Amino acid sequence: MKRAIVFAMITLALSACSQTKNTNQISKNKKVTVVEKKKVVYQVFTRLFGNQNTTNKPWGTIEENGVGKFNDFTDTALTEIKNLGVTHIWYTGVPHHALVNDYTSIGISNDDPEVVKGRAGSPYAVKDYYNVNPDLAVNPSKRLEEFEELIARTHNNGLKLLIDIVPNHIARKYEGKNNPSGVRDFGADDDTSVEYARDNNFYYIPGQAFQVPTSDNYKPLNGEKNPLINGKFDENPAKWTGNGSRLAKPDINDWYETVKVNYGVRPDGSKDFPELPAGFDTKSYTDHFEFWKDKSVPSSWIKFRDIALYWTAKGVDGFRYDMAEMVPYEFWSYMNSAIKMKNPDAFLLAEVYNPDEYRNYIHLGKMDYLYDKVATYDHLKDVIKGKKLPDGLSDIQKSMADIEHHMLHFLDNHDEQRLASPEFAGTPEKGKPLMVVSTTLSTSPTMIYFGQEVGEAGNENGGFGTRSRTSIFDYVGVPNHQRWMNGGKFDGGQLSESEKNLRDFYKRLLNFSLESDALMGEFQEIQSVNRAETEGYDSGIYSFVRWSENEKLIVVANFSWVTKSNFDLKIPSDVIAKWNLKDGNYEVIDQLYGSIKTMVVENGIGIIKLVLGASESFILKM
Repeated sequence: MKRAIVFAMITLALSACSQTKNTNQISKNKKVTVVEKKKVVYQVFTRLFGNQNTTNKPWGTIEENGVGKFNDFTDTALTEIKNLGVTHIWYTGVPHHALVNDYTSIGISNDDPEVVKGRAGSPYAVKDYYNVNPDLAVNPSKRLEEFEELIARTHNNGLKLLIDIVPNHIARKYEGKNNPSGVRDFGADDDTSVEYARDNNFYYIPGQAFQVPTSDNYKPLNGEKNPLINGKFDENPAKWTGNGSRLAKPDINDWYETVKVNYGVRPDGSKDFPELPAGFDTKSYTDHFEFWKDKSVPSSWIKFRDIALYWTAKGVDGFRYDMAEMVPYEFWSYMNSAIKMKNPDAFLLAEVYNPDEYRNYIHLGKMDYLYDKVATYDHLKDVIKGKKLPDGLSDIQKSMADIEHHMLHFLDNHDEQRLASPEFAGTPEKGKPLMVVSTTLSTSPTMIYFGQEVGEAGNENGGFGTRSRTSIFDYVGVPNHQRWMNGGKFDGGQLSESEKNLRDFYKRLLNFSLESDALMGEFQEIQSVNRAETEGYDSGIYSFVRWSENEKLIVVANFSWVTKSNFDLKIPSDVIAKWNLKDGNYEVIDQLYGSIKTMVVENGIGIIKLVLGASESFILKM
């Protein structure tokens, strides 16, 4: 351990010397060149992070099951998160959303459980965009101040932070009680006699009142008595539901707790706002900002731009946009360019699942990053479940070569089944090769979900949410994470040896990714040649190379959790030529655990003899 610390200190010192030398050279040449490094996002469900209560009663109250607070993110906790190899922390569920708890003493109205999912409520049914969830504060009346302190604490510990903006829909009972001066509430100026008007914030169903959805298989609060549960909710005329349902009585599977926001898209799908001129896909955000300066835009555009700028002014470093593809990309051009004018380094991440629209949201919507869900994530999940071979990853990389930097990689988040759950990898160890490939395959950022690094499997049934996903609707504890938290010490003191080893693996991998030049450089698959020509190259293996001027990497992963493979990995002649290697022997060192191997280059082709255990991976550096 001491040797590792000394080595790390030497590395940092050399890096600092190198940076000083580069800076001096830059000052002489009057030229600035910034070499971008990998970014790593740590998503944390804010209300669950600090909760030490282990009761986990289905549908349990806040008193029974407990809740985490902003103050649980102590300097120690944030330091440990940063040391894991993290650059950005996404605090999920910060804006004040609808929930079943009584805060009338501080002027917040009670929410009807019939239009709230779970007891703690969905973070994607925002009730007031200019304040934060009162559950998260030690003193709910001072909740905004407590979050502002967390912003400062996060920055002081060397991390940047993101929060959610949910532009497509808001809570059915939205109440902007903390609006800045001059800000009118959503819907306050709407003409409710018509289905649609450009500057209405909502779509309406004139002449019909909203009806609470019903189901034989679901009862609000699991049947518990509540004075607001009476089969009624006052909304007349009814509004369209968040997922686009135009029924006054939405289906129980619709997003019935929310209403859809109108961005000037007519009910027939046509656009009622200026469109970007041809060629704007190559324009900068400053050009986009200038374009919109003299344009008349729908009311909802202005409202959400002002919300984003409000939080930007408070020091929030970026946003994760929920279901961004349900909002026109022209709006994103308008809002994102305004954010970038205030903070050019803002980290703007969007949830988009339609590959046909990726380039529109990146180039025209000025998004920094989109989820790489329907390609890389889905393929990796199918590989570990035995439904596909890993070979298809090469085609995915090729198909997105022009935008791969913008496609954020992840294996775990609040929407998806936990990586370690039986429904996904089955064990956290089986997830290791997936994590290596997901992290090193492209130049894009990597995201992990809190608890992933200690093998959290999401086995709890919180109430509204079912097992395999850690509930985002209920008050629950997160067992593996709680063992790492260790009563607020954040030292992993209660983790098992296997859990400690797993977190150590993540720490090694993520920290390596932050420092690697090659991971921001070139990619070439060597899968095809090895699949065709290498004896013993089993079906679960995948390999590729990454390189920059200063660093050459060979990545090989074994997705099989039962097969140990012994083979001679081939580095094809075109790679050897690109790397300017002569015939001879070259030492290669695994960047995860330090094992040393030899690459023999003969007749312009490289060979590395490998024994690759089940679920094992190597990141071999020359």
